[in-house]
Amino acid sequence: MTLDAADRPLRLAAGVLNQTPLDFEGNAARVRRAIDDARRLGAAWLCLPELCLTGYGCEDAFHAPWVWEEATRVLLEEVAPASAGVLVAVGLPVFHHGALYNAAAVCCDGEVVGLVAKQNLAGDGLHYEPRWFKAWPGGRAAEHGLRGGDGATVRVPMGDLVFVVDGVRLGFEICEDAWVADRPGGRLAGRGVDVIFNPSASHFAFGKADVREGFVRNGARAFGAAYVYANLLGNEAGRAIYDGHAHIATPGALVARGPRLIFSDVHVTGAEVDVQTLRAHRARRVGHRPDVEGGPNEVACSIADPPEPAAGVPPLATAQAPWVKKGDTHVKEDDFCRAVALGLFDYARKSHSRGFVVSLSGGADSAAVVALVAKAVELAGNELGLPAVASAWGLDLPENATREEVVAASLTTIYQATRNSGNATKHAAESLAAGIGATHHHADVEPLVAGYTERAEACFGRKLAWETDDVALQNIQARVRSPLAWMLANVEGKLLLSTSNRSEAAVGYATMDGDTSGGLCPVAGIDKAFLRHWLGWLETHGLHGGSPLPELAAVNALQPTAELRPAEQAQTDEGDLMPYPLLDVFEEAAIGRKLSPARTLAEGVKRFPQIPDDRLRVYHARFFRLFARNQWKRERYAPAFHVDDRNLDPKTWCRWPILSGGFERQLARIAENGSR
Repeated sequence: MTLDAADRPLRLAAGVLNQTPLDFEGNAARVRRAIDDARRLGAAWLCLPELCLTGYGCEDAFHAPWVWEEATRVLLEEVAPASAGVLVAVGLPVFHHGALYNAAAVCCDGEVVGLVAKQNLAGDGLHYEPRWFKAWPGGRAAEHGLRGGDGATVRVPMGDLVFVVDGVRLGFEICEDAWVADRPGGRLAGRGVDVIFNPSASHFAFGKADVREGFVRNGARAFGAAYVYANLLGNEAGRAIYDGHAHIATPGALVARGPRLIFSDVHVTGAEVDVQTLRAHRARRVGHRPDVEGGPNEVACSIADPPEPAAGVPPLATAQAPWVKKGDTHVKEDDFCRAVALGLFDYARKSHSRGFVVSLSGGADSAAVVALVAKAVELAGNELGLPAVASAWGLDLPENATREEVVAASLTTIYQATRNSGNATKHAAESLAAGIGATHHHADVEPLVAGYTERAEACFGRKLAWETDDVALQNIQARVRSPLAWMLANVEGKLLLSTSNRSEAAVGYATMDGDTSGGLCPVAGIDKAFLRHWLGWLETHGLHGGSPLPELAAVNALQPTAELRPAEQAQTDEGDLMPYPLLDVFEEAAIGRKLSPARTLAEGVKRFPQIPDDRLRVYHARFFRLFARNQWKRERYAPAFHVDDRNLDPKTWCRWPILSGGFERQLARIAENGSR
């Protein structure tokens, strides 16, 4: 180049990718597509997400040598050659000196020029990175040999590196590096970096998007650099959903923001920055503390012929507005709908399912699941086109199929009645199924209930009665519904969705092998109080830019009930348990915040002074005893989506012993006190 790159506008890009663990061919193809998209934008520098070659969610497969060896071959043979004319950072695991590291490989103009290793590992919540990786020490670098499929070794620097690309300085923070107090960006600022890349795999949770945008903005301002953030997208490995949501910021502004929770596999967001303006900002900052000694960990490289925008390509994007504005009172409702819809769309196509089966009871939980499937078809169809949705789910439909036809082909519902089922729930189920266009069935399973009951009575030599056998008589009704629902799913090649929510999971209010049956439980990560509120919102308000679902009116008019006891007993969920809002307060205090039973009781007193003292204590003791006794159920629940940072999933968030002494000593002490 005749001019230093700092003397001309620098086009930066962040690519978000919907990857799948161990799908090396597909992952590499999406990486190459992102490189091509950046090149068409005329962007010479591209940041891609963390561990995007292998997938972030490989879990213990990271321990298998063939995994990191295959990733290295893909890097050398498929990704690096595709980087001609650009610089691209791509994530992969790297085995170095007997330890595995979470690294970003920098490919420049067709060659791998260095590896940056993550310095701070995510080990809280659903993250278990310290199980697989080691943290790289700040300020250190080494030489590493990358071995390709032909046996040849490419030796490159590895560690805490700064890249000098035609005179412009590039450094890295990798995901968690930006979430800690002592961010590597502070040291990079001292080393005079002009650009910071952040390859990330940051899962969706309510309110988290604003936090991410905040550290991007603050990093750019504090470090005096352009900051490029690229996140994973979609339901990558089954439970976690990723927003995408790329950002590019300068010290003075967020200059580009990519869309969130989209259904495309690849999206590249670009922006143009002026390096000299960045340097002028640092020069006038009194607080800037340069590292005048510098360091040896610098890698020089050059892009011989950076790309120009393809003909007809519009100017690089400025910050895009989100679909809901700050201050909108329905952000959480909108986010929940879009995140779970995306999770369902990806789960079906990645599990090679031809849609879903739901046992639709007419109650809130199953209605929410059915509505979310319908929204998955709507949102994916709006973005990708209905033929693409049908193709992704393996549906044999004509190209001009309507949304209703896609829903009918992809969603099967069934209402299974016993003698204790009422007309109101039957009507609610039928109305909702008809309103969204599901293929709906009705089955009378009372003869099955009677048959099992008679056989049990023959075993015991007596009649079973509600006074003595309440739980057994309830559970058999839930269990006989499972085989037919599974059979429909098997015959149609679909995925059976279970419908338990997090509030019920906390106290085990579910029948194992009954209403818990299924391969995926999309609402098990959300509490019942919010779910009921969300259904009311969807009935009357609906998604931003979308339409409401008035067919939910019949569901929302009902008091939640398992409908397993005779009608004259007027069974309700809250009658069996406690008011759901109180249950959620107990769960958040005791399990989320890890408060003692005594302090949890105090939280209940503060939030619900209207509940009589003796009744509140009954509810309190019931919650703790049921929580401790029902861990075995939570261990057996179908996989659930993670939608907030309160979760009872024992695999990803809340580990608890199956057998324990529970909270008996603490509850006894509270009972002895006799009053609040």
